[in-house]
Amino acid sequence: MARAKAGVEWTAAFADLDPANFPMPRALTPHGDAVFNQRRLPLPPAELDRLPAACGGVWVVQARELCQVVERGLHLYRWFLGD
Repeated sequence: MARAKAGVEWTAAFADLDPANFPMPRALTPHGDAVFNQRRLPLPPAELDRLPAACGGVWVVQARELCQVVERGLHLYRWFLGD
């Protein structure tokens, strides 16, 4: 099992993201969980690359690494767990 160690520092900048351009980050909430399956895999790395600096941080690098883990396996999911 692969895990990220960094958390997402939640800011108002996430609420300002355009859902048409950033469906993955807009699906995240500070208190809820989000799950992404292999069908959604191509989308998150591209969105991570375009995130504004206010939404960035160490978590982006770790999320990109986890995307690669899921891409290489079968029946894997990416989970973002709220508090």
